[in-house]
Amino acid sequence: MRYKVLGRTGLRVSELCLGAMTFGGSGGIWHAIGGLDERQSADMVAHAIEAGVNFFDTANGYGDGESETILGKAIGKRRKEVVIATKVGFPAGKGPNDRGLSRVHIHRAVDDSLRRLGTDYIDLYLAHKRDLLTPIDETMRAFDDIVRGGKVRHLGVSNFPAWGIMKANAVAEARGLARFEAVQANYNLAARDLEREIVPLLEDQQIGLMVWSPLAGGALTGKYGRDGTPPAGARRGGFDVGPVDFERVNRVVEAAREIARARNATVPQVTLAWLLAQKAVTTVIIGAKRMSQLEDNLGAAAIELGPEDLERLDAASALPVEYPGWFMKQFDTL
Repeated sequence: MRYKVLGRTGLRVSELCLGAMTFGGSGGIWHAIGGLDERQSADMVAHAIEAGVNFFDTANGYGDGESETILGKAIGKRRKEVVIATKVGFPAGKGPNDRGLSRVHIHRAVDDSLRRLGTDYIDLYLAHKRDLLTPIDETMRAFDDIVRGGKVRHLGVSNFPAWGIMKANAVAEARGLARFEAVQANYNLAARDLEREIVPLLEDQQIGLMVWSPLAGGALTGKYGRDGTPPAGARRGGFDVGPVDFERVNRVVEAAREIARARNATVPQVTLAWLLAQKAVTTVIIGAKRMSQLEDNLGAAAIELGPEDLERLDAASALPVEYPGWFMKQFDTL
């Protein structure tokens, strides 16, 4: 397992991060996503740590809060050995103020997360989504409060547009507040949209990238029909994690399957290895419903794709040309 520094924090995290979205939750979408009990979750956490994983990701909304509780128990006395990320923003209750990024909700939510996780600090606390009602300066001030109070070590953001990330950090810099040091975003061979605006921003501002849904909700495992029909029990069968162009997926899977065959690997391992080879990527969040899935995903860390492999996967998954990208590529050097 390799380790990378997360943004400007100096914090070293494993290039594979275990996501706990499959932990807990007995009904609705959580049953489709995973619904793993304490024993199953603890086994996965222990196996991941043995494989060198030191980074774990959850959110106060996963499994209606159970994910944090189960993850905290699974880590137990090994707390100082690991880095924990959790999030705030999605509804965490039925009240009108039990959501969003207001000062009231952030202060309440971080205390609730600390209690569920069974810890007195959170290594990385992320805004899970935008709050269109709360001014960003209030949000950043509230985040700075909990950093200065010792409850949180570093801040991150998820599912924001590039301009929103930059605006938030500009506000933080102007006021001497803690800024977002990591971005958690959807990125995979079927969804390379963030390469247009977010990746250049991350590289320019030295912000770490945590990748969620690296296998496009299972679509990049090679187990789906060419028309997108999911196999029995697949996550996409009960919970849609975003739009997928299956024409592109089929091209990628075909290329990945040939590369996997030549390397005695699996299609998921090859597609994960492509992400690990991207310069902007700090860590890739893997999730599993079964131990066999976790073991397969962990195996991606041992795969080193060659230039020809990367070029082939790049070509199969290439984004359509858009303005101003084509203009910059053509004229920036003049």
